[in-house]
Amino acid sequence: MPAGVASQIIYGRNPVVEAERGRRRVHRVWRAPETPVAELERICGSPDHQGVVAEVDPYPYGDPAAMLRREGALLVALDQVQDPRNLGAVCRSAEFAGAAGVVIPERRSAAVTAVTCKASAGAVEHVEVAHVRNLADWLAEAKEAGFWIWGADAEATAAPWGVDLTGPTVLVLGGEGKGLRPRVAASCDGVVALPRRGRVESLNVSAAATAILFEALRQRTSG
Repeated sequence: MPAGVASQIIYGRNPVVEAERGRRRVHRVWRAPETPVAELERICGSPDHQGVVAEVDPYPYGDPAAMLRREGALLVALDQVQDPRNLGAVCRSAEFAGAAGVVIPERRSAAVTAVTCKASAGAVEHVEVAHVRNLADWLAEAKEAGFWIWGADAEATAAPWGVDLTGPTVLVLGGEGKGLRPRVAASCDGVVALPRRGRVESLNVSAAATAILFEALRQRTSG
């Protein structure tokens, strides 16, 4: 590793396995019982290590402009999602559904940390995650590149299966408890909502993302 470049500690069986199969170099792996459990917890700072901890290269964030050059791509944009577990869960669903990437703002947003890696079960090693300085500006660039932008809004009247998600598409979901910021919402071509039949008012952002992603996948693979 070049001098001055910090490494990252990750933990958990799946995150370490996927890191070994992914894009960044794994420098060292500690495993129980060769390494005592208490020492593993000290190294990673969490009791959730499942007996495996690794030192890896820093996370290689992707190129948000390059994502827009992928023909027919399905992308996910998160507007200030601040819980790294939610970010990880969204990345896991996005990778599983074949999305081409996940875009997050540089500020006031969760980053790809060890907690994110664990929540994603290692999916962040395979799905591209990119930072943008201004999400609304990037969405405008996506429109110019031919993408349709669909936001998730609990007050929307259209369901995901009532709109066309088969072409180049960006799905935009808002942060915990706040939803989409006004300028980001205004950047969308339209908004959709999952219909509610129960008493709970809303879904966790990762659960909503999963449902909409798999509706997009259904549309793209049907017929």
